[in-house]
Amino acid sequence: MFDKMKQLMDMQKKMQEMKRALDNTNFEISSSDGLIKITMNGSQEVKEVSIQAEQLDKPALEKAMKDAYNRAIKRSHDLAGQKMKEITGFNLPGLT
Repeated sequence: MFDKMKQLMDMQKKMQEMKRALDNTNFEISSSDGLIKITMNGSQEVKEVSIQAEQLDKPALEKAMKDAYNRAIKRSHDLAGQKMKEITGFNLPGLT
């Protein structure tokens, strides 16, 4: 019983370490047209948004923002999957 408790505590500690690592991992993602750049951390917090063009019409800006944000979310999922694999030693569905 004590071994199971120790294993659970070790896993909890590793998960906390993973959360800290994701919080401190920043990356930049651009929209496919390069007009929008988003800086996000591995915990999916947007740190910065940069618009690369001075004049964009509203539909083009909305499309570029959506594209960049979706790419950033995908990248954060990939990072979480990599960190989880480092901790557990196997891939978890939906995180890779």
